[in-house]
Amino acid sequence: MNDKLILNNAIPVNQQIYRVLRASIVECSIPPGTLLSEKEISSQFNVSRQPVREAFIKLAENGLVRILPQRGTFVCKISEKRVADGRFIREAIESSIIRKAAEQVTDAQLLMLEHNLKRQALAAENNQSAEFLMLDDEFHHQLTVIAGCELAWETIENIKAVMDRVRYLTLSEVSPPKELIVQHYRILEALQQRDPDAAENAIQQHLEEMIYSVKPIAESHQEWFEDV
Repeated sequence: MNDKLILNNAIPVNQQIYRVLRASIVECSIPPGTLLSEKEISSQFNVSRQPVREAFIKLAENGLVRILPQRGTFVCKISEKRVADGRFIREAIESSIIRKAAEQVTDAQLLMLEHNLKRQALAAENNQSAEFLMLDDEFHHQLTVIAGCELAWETIENIKAVMDRVRYLTLSEVSPPKELIVQHYRILEALQQRDPDAAENAIQQHLEEMIYSVKPIAESHQEWFEDV
């Protein structure tokens, strides 16, 4: 993290600290086992320790850290079980979302999704992994907006934190962006046809990618994963 972090007065401090730490852990710049210091982080934000503790609690709820009394807060290893459970829950939510989106998507919204996919392709071509994953999230977020159920995205974000760590480890190794973009286009084509069944099938196949990518990445990055 940067030496000094600038706060936005319009957003609660604990949420900002959570977002910064979540991004650092998810993007694999903070490895498992790292001790997170309340004192150091509160100094970086120039705040008291209370909002830092609140951020730690939120990270623990998302399976990213473990809070051990009298010992400290440590970044967790990745749990294959938690990844599988998160993917299952996400598929259930997004299957319902995509069916609703297929029934009420507008031409303008379809153009917005297509523009997003063109930006994804550009990011992939330039090996901009962080940009690609941001656009990937934006694509899925937009589906909840189209369905008129944006609250669903907040739920998805909470459960997919552990999944996102695997995404960063697997990108280019197991799930190359170009393949994911092809899957996104299948979702878009189903929406263009206003076909709920095809849209649901496309998004389920897309989210199943996580099933096939976890095992090989766990074998090649054993230090990042819990022992089964």
